[in-house]
Amino acid sequence: MPGGTSYVPTVVWIIIAVVALAAVYFLFKRKPQTPELVDENQQPKLEPAKPAKPAAKPTKATAEPAPEPKTAAVEEAPSEEPADEPPADEPPADEPSVDEPSVDEEAPASPPPAPISRRKKDVAGLRKGLKKVREEGGLFGRLKALFTGKKEIDPAIVEEMEEILLTSDVGVKTTQALLDDIRDSLEKNELSDPSKVWESLRTKARSMLEISGGGAIRNHGSPTVVVMVGVNGTGKTTTIGKLATKFHAENKKVLLVAGDTFRAAAVAQLKAWGDRVGCDVHAGDEGADPASVVFDAIQRGAEEGHDIILVDTAGRLHTKSNLMDELEKVVRTCGKALEGTPHETLLVVDGTTGQNALQQAQEFGSTLELTGIVLTKLDGTAKGGVILAIADEHGVPVRYIGVGERAQDLRDFDADEFVEAMFGGADDSAQAA
Repeated sequence: MPGGTSYVPTVVWIIIAVVALAAVYFLFKRKPQTPELVDENQQPKLEPAKPAKPAAKPTKATAEPAPEPKTAAVEEAPSEEPADEPPADEPPADEPSVDEPSVDEEAPASPPPAPISRRKKDVAGLRKGLKKVREEGGLFGRLKALFTGKKEIDPAIVEEMEEILLTSDVGVKTTQALLDDIRDSLEKNELSDPSKVWESLRTKARSMLEISGGGAIRNHGSPTVVVMVGVNGTGKTTTIGKLATKFHAENKKVLLVAGDTFRAAAVAQLKAWGDRVGCDVHAGDEGADPASVVFDAIQRGAEEGHDIILVDTAGRLHTKSNLMDELEKVVRTCGKALEGTPHETLLVVDGTTGQNALQQAQEFGSTLELTGIVLTKLDGTAKGGVILAIADEHGVPVRYIGVGERAQDLRDFDADEFVEAMFGGADDSAQAA
């Protein structure tokens, strides 16, 4: 039938159209995914520009590959840096290894601290201060007269040398030590030339005075604490003032401590030095406990950045045990205020007191750990031999010697300079011969 025949083709065409549309729909639906995936795999850097795609799964797919390129980039950066850095880093790595031993090698040398200050030798100036020792009636003058005009020396001359040394406060033990070698050499006919005997005496004297650690006080960092001890009248406070003058001139910040709280005059004298020099002074109330005053002063010095703290103490007789115990307490208190202090405990002795100065060194040394001697007023004696006795018998280094009233007359001790000034040099030995 014509009506039925026309119906069938129409239905067929409709079905074909529907299938075609469906095919087109699926074709277009899948087509954007392909380039998107290709772009994501090939160009991961464009990933941040396409985070808003509606499809959730493709987003996950793009997020997973993204860390891989970033991780690769991070790994590549270190791999490139080590490739360039080893040549530059390896030499510095070797340099510290070379420097570290040098630091270790210097460390052992640092425990013996260097002197706080140094000065040039001045033999001529020291000879002026030792004028009385070098005069005709002094130690040097008498020894020189003994050799003058002699062409040869016989062993009997040793007896005369011994008398001169003993009467010049050298002491029995030290005199024997000085002359033993000379006596033996003379008996063996090894010494007959006066100039050689003279040189032998000077060499032995120098070896006695060249005690390890001798010379000016050492720099132990800031603050360096120095306690001055001694009997009345030796010049402790004056010595402190002269040291303060010296250190202040070297741009060091100095604190003076009035540890003698029993004499108002001692505190006033120290304050006068402080005003004259231009440095700080720490003093407690009159009659206060000296140990407490020193304790507070050291803490103050550490807090205020002082370079040197010079502690004055009350003069006391070395025969009074109770006073020596009190002095020991003061020294012990220093360590409580600042660990490792005092760095120096100096005994001030009067060079004009002769053998009494030797006895003071013995008594103070038995109570305190003395680190040095200050020998004052050497310009006022013709003897001066006690300096040899103290160094030889007690092994305490000489730090300073006083040869005048001026601040600069307190001189850093130098064994070579002192022996040259006291016993003369080559010219004097030649004249003696």
